[in-house]
Amino acid sequence: MSLPSLRAQLLDTVLGAEGAVDLLLTALLARGHALVTGPPGIGKTTLAHTLSTSLSGSFRRVQFTPDLLPSDILGYNLYRQQSGEFDFIEGPVFANLLLADEINRASPRTQSSLLEAMNERQVTIDGVTRELPDPFLVVATQNDTSSTGTFPLPEPQLDRFLLSIPMTLPDSATQLEILRFHSEKVAAPEVKAILPLEDLRTLQTQASHVSVSETLQRYLLALCQAVRTILGQDSSVSTRATLALQRAAQAAALLDGKTVVHPDHVQDIFPNVLRHRLLSEDTPDADHLLNSALEQTPVP
Repeated sequence: MSLPSLRAQLLDTVLGAEGAVDLLLTALLARGHALVTGPPGIGKTTLAHTLSTSLSGSFRRVQFTPDLLPSDILGYNLYRQQSGEFDFIEGPVFANLLLADEINRASPRTQSSLLEAMNERQVTIDGVTRELPDPFLVVATQNDTSSTGTFPLPEPQLDRFLLSIPMTLPDSATQLEILRFHSEKVAAPEVKAILPLEDLRTLQTQASHVSVSETLQRYLLALCQAVRTILGQDSSVSTRATLALQRAAQAAALLDGKTVVHPDHVQDIFPNVLRHRLLSEDTPDADHLLNSALEQTPVP
């Protein structure tokens, strides 16, 4: 089955989420992690679960809570008294797709345990490094309507996410369609595994080979520099963020059926790559800042 079939299945499951679906597929193609934000009850977890079911790989879900420990995610060594040896018990991170539900409800220590896994696709426990499955994707959800009982994600953690994906309440027509669907008790569409991991790896390789001209790379750099200039902070946009913007633009171009990246691919994906990296007390309105950077930067 093709990439359009995967997209159609996601749209059938979460009505009115076209933008979120395309961004999630962009992160998947770019081998990046996604942070899905929005109020409760709009389909964040359902979207991630449907994506995992649509792939032929393994899926694990972890509900993040204040008492969650790093070993609950990464795994631990268990001593076997009969043999006098230690056996490693894999944690849920050893999956192709890890859903970190309400990630900001875990302590900073537990949040930080994912840094190595997200950046290097490996974990180190008791001095032993273990590779994670390929592909490996973290989809984290975060409710943005309440801060009670939450711990803000630190900047190094946010910088590991390729994209932030805001989900909002669908329009009235879509809400009416959802109500009708449930009132008529129609059977939910069956979610099938339609994209084998080998095909996914091929698509990810194709995305990394989408051509980016030097002119467009200069435009990409100019956008990032515009953000730094507006903020007056040279370190506000890291090199990792610049690379993430290029990777995401390549994946967006592939999803659009193109073999080269165009300026509109960069412009469309730019806010989602940078927004979560600028969220702090110094930048209360990140969207306004990013729009200003887009307006001030000449398009090649």
